Amino acid sequence: MSRSKPVWHPSRTEMERTRLFRFMQQQGFDDYEAFLRRSAGDPAWFWDAVVRDMGIVWERGYDEVMDLAAGSSRPSWFVGGRLNAAVNAVDRWLRDPAAADRDAIVWEGEDEAVRSFTYRELAEQANRAARGLRRLGVGIGDRVALYMPMLPETVIALLALAKLGAINIPIYSGYAADAVAKRMAGAGCKLLLTADGYYRRGTIVPMKAEADLAADAAPSVGRTVVVRRLGDPIPWRPERDVDWTAMTQGEDGGTLEAAPMSGGDPLDAGPMKNGDSLDTVPMTSDDPLMILYTSGTTGAPKGIVHTHSGFPLKAAFDAGYVMDVRPGSVMLWVTDMGWMMGPFLVYGTLLNGAAMVLLEGAPDYPGPGRLFGLVQKHRITHLGISPTLIRALMKHGEACFRDCDLSTLRVFGSTGEPWNPEPWLWLFRDVGRGRVPIVNYSGGTEISGGILGNVLLKPIAPAGFNSPIPGMDADVFSPEGRPVTDEVGELVLKRPWVGMANGFWQDPQRYEAAYWSRWPDVWVHGDWVRRDEAGFWYITGRSDDTLNVAGKRIGPAEMESLLVEHPAVAEAAVIGVPDAVKGEAAVAFVVANRPLPDAEQTDALTTALYAWLAGRLGKAFKPKAIHALDALPRTRNAKVMRRVIRAAYLATDPGDLSALENPEAVEAIRRLSGMRGEENGRV
Repeated sequence: MSRSKPVWHPSRTEMERTRLFRFMQQQGFDDYEAFLRRSAGDPAWFWDAVVRDMGIVWERGYDEVMDLAAGSSRPSWFVGGRLNAAVNAVDRWLRDPAAADRDAIVWEGEDEAVRSFTYRELAEQANRAARGLRRLGVGIGDRVALYMPMLPETVIALLALAKLGAINIPIYSGYAADAVAKRMAGAGCKLLLTADGYYRRGTIVPMKAEADLAADAAPSVGRTVVVRRLGDPIPWRPERDVDWTAMTQGEDGGTLEAAPMSGGDPLDAGPMKNGDSLDTVPMTSDDPLMILYTSGTTGAPKGIVHTHSGFPLKAAFDAGYVMDVRPGSVMLWVTDMGWMMGPFLVYGTLLNGAAMVLLEGAPDYPGPGRLFGLVQKHRITHLGISPTLIRALMKHGEACFRDCDLSTLRVFGSTGEPWNPEPWLWLFRDVGRGRVPIVNYSGGTEISGGILGNVLLKPIAPAGFNSPIPGMDADVFSPEGRPVTDEVGELVLKRPWVGMANGFWQDPQRYEAAYWSRWPDVWVHGDWVRRDEAGFWYITGRSDDTLNVAGKRIGPAEMESLLVEHPAVAEAAVIGVPDAVKGEAAVAFVVANRPLPDAEQTDALTTALYAWLAGRLGKAFKPKAIHALDALPRTRNAKVMRRVIRAAYLATDPGDLSALENPEAVEAIRRLSGMRGEENGRV
């Protein structure tokens, strides 16, 4: 099959039912490509139309949509406008009794406990939490860390902090104390929200002990608020620890010396005029809402600053108009609040009047059918996964979904890494029966959502993207900075967009150098992409991961896709290593579909894979080595960590490994470091 041959085609009726089609027609367009060009070329017009169509509530309307006086890297959005993300996520829905009584959150624990909250109940809980946090001295501009599992209280806290004008810092729940402390210290957090623990694969993950160590190492943290998920005995420091239930029920949780930033005390800022029972602080459009940390291969973690009019609006547009989330939709995304897709799930559902499903534990525990069983149980309409998760589930075949009614599913969402065609087609054909489109979605933490996606108005091809997201002026540049088609180049954005990073926290020079230093007024995203003549886009890997073999460039994803196409291979990862002859050579790591019992069978597989790749890519791209592993190093949300693979294989410092779920996989690769230069290897 040609890579660009579509396999999903929307009918005219299906297209006309989408929110994107209706929005496009309201703006006077019948042709999607013309609408896309206008949205990319005139961002002020586009985002003004979006916020009006979404019914965004403003405490004060804006005077100007976009001001570029400080340059393309520092746009001001909705100048003069005042709003609050929490009002637009929850409180505005209370005006409609039917909307107020719809589910906003459904949570399911690994022990099958279920809790749900309507919009009305969520608003009340957010108000209670905001009052309690205010009594603890939290005010405008204060930074508060959320080191929390996927619990309803995590979402409640996120909304409560927004109400107060505080800045929340979501931190991955799987990080160890050192990684948590670095992020809290970097942001100057005055308070930490955490939990006693949670369940993961049948065992208890104790968070409180790690939280204590992190708070000890972050001098700015004065108090720790603890949610009792498990109810087991935990270390308790009365001088620092506050019980979540006591705080939200109005019991004395102690006081902190308030340290509000510019804008004064939240009580002096005036209420939002929306019937809300708590004085919610109206924020300027560019006021910080959240700092999301990302980890690079070198240097300290980057604190991406997002605003009240940035991240929520971009996430809500992408969910609502690209994925067609609407009131009554139910979305589950397999993620963590410390990753970008966690806050995306919150704002992408709530600003669209939909419901989110929060998942505790692993999607394939206690059995491979758990994930698709949740679709049936909670009538999920939008399911967000990663390619690596699907590759892992593929091993179980129909056992994952055979006994599950998936008739409510309307969209698969996919993000995190490039696809290989075979698992994409398995999800589409076997699981979705060719009926459910896969919205491949790529952007990042700095974007607040997607650059490329699959809109539901155009055919969809395996592993590809059928369009830039409306409002994103995306292009592919050659090394000389000229647009190219049907060849690999840098993914760039030529105009600003709502949701773009409002810089790095207290590090403006690093932000400019990271994205704006290569070409004037052009955002360089760091992905290698190819746009073919048919209009489909394909990500081939990170541009800093691209292999340059004897002067010939190839993305690791291309080689990985070919390896996974081999019937004996379940997963693959490819890295580049120094080579005395070629300058750089490829080394491949594969996980077989079934255990390899001895060296003879391992050697037979690697020999077959050498020939397999040489016959498809040419001998010039033959890997220097192919190693068979039991597993690839991955994060809890199933993302393969290629930088860690490379560092372990080359015996260099891999950096922060706190996000790893299976550190034993790294040790297996380290044992191979002495085998570099051999033709193949086995663990």
